[in-house]
Amino acid sequence: MEKIRLYLADSYNELMHKVSWPAWSELQSSAIVVLIATLIFGLVIFFIDFLFQGTLNIIYNLFA
Repeated sequence: MEKIRLYLADSYNELMHKVSWPAWSELQSSAIVVLIATLIFGLVIFFIDFLFQGTLNIIYNLFA
């Protein structure tokens, strides 16, 4: 039980005194970058899926 208490105390000390937390403006900037990157990545995957679907439909219609 002592090991668990020591682990929790060390974790708390690390989070409160040794970690440098980003400022609110940095968090907003990072969130916007992640949002834009996610949208671009999603659009690329949608486009690739759309192309594969069209290609497979053409191939299936050739052999149907």
